[in-house]
Amino acid sequence: MKTSDSVYGEKWMYAALMSFLVPSLRPAFGRCVPSIFFNFFYRQYHAAFFKGRIKVTGVDHPLDEKIPFNPAWVTIYLDFIYYWIRMLSFFLRRYGRKSYAHVKDFIFSMGKLYAYAAEVYSKNMSTTKRPFYIARPRFFLIHLVDPHLMCIPSLHVMVVIHTFTMFEKIARSLGDGYELKEQAAEMKQGALAISAAILFVKQHSVNCISAAMYAMTSYNYSLFPPEEAKAFTDLLFSAAPSSLVMPKGCGVHPAAAPSIRIPQEDQAQIKAHIFSLYNRFLEEGKSAKSWEEPLLNFLKTYKLFN
Repeated sequence: MKTSDSVYGEKWMYAALMSFLVPSLRPAFGRCVPSIFFNFFYRQYHAAFFKGRIKVTGVDHPLDEKIPFNPAWVTIYLDFIYYWIRMLSFFLRRYGRKSYAHVKDFIFSMGKLYAYAAEVYSKNMSTTKRPFYIARPRFFLIHLVDPHLMCIPSLHVMVVIHTFTMFEKIARSLGDGYELKEQAAEMKQGALAISAAILFVKQHSVNCISAAMYAMTSYNYSLFPPEEAKAFTDLLFSAAPSSLVMPKGCGVHPAAAPSIRIPQEDQAQIKAHIFSLYNRFLEEGKSAKSWEEPLLNFLKTYKLFN
């Protein structure tokens, strides 16, 4: 794969600029951005400032102790917003007007995704134990802007799963499903790297990944059925394939992810738990009144944090 063809070689600012210049894209961004700020920032800060008005549950799991805190993963962790915006830049540059409708639909869907996750957060927020580590400026930023109250389901994992599955769907719709198979692999590996990063920087528990995968199956079953969830879980902690070419100067490409130092036996236990809990949510969801009910019931089994 040529470096210039890498999604990671794109600049996120191009998509941001096009969202203002292309009339058909403005309404999409106009609805998406407020949804992100309201459902992610406002809801968290409101809960942090007015403690006790909404339940906050601690959701740590003993398996989290098997995953070492590794600050080197923070750059990968913080890449999740740029990750999906770069995808838009890729399609806009490659296809121009032909991509506008697909890009618009994706932006709308991202705003809806944040509102979808908030159906859990609005009823019960959740948190995990994270070290107060501010030796690196990026961690200082995380502690400054993230009250850390939206763990189940993990929006990081929801966003990256939605992005890589939609990349494949859009590529097929544009008639390039086969031609872009290497870029699709690159996007999937990026999603896996970010999902691992949330564990290494201790922003989430293994439980949060199960909840996020269940949320994505509920959000769009055709894009993320159980078979895809199983494949995604099996590849967690995997190194980027050697076929992926890292763009020059790119520090967030999955091929640049730090080494993973978890014994294979522990990795197997973690993956087994993640998929088992995902299946539990899926089974409970079949008879639930609403998709979020299994997650809310799960939170009731843990102790309140506040």
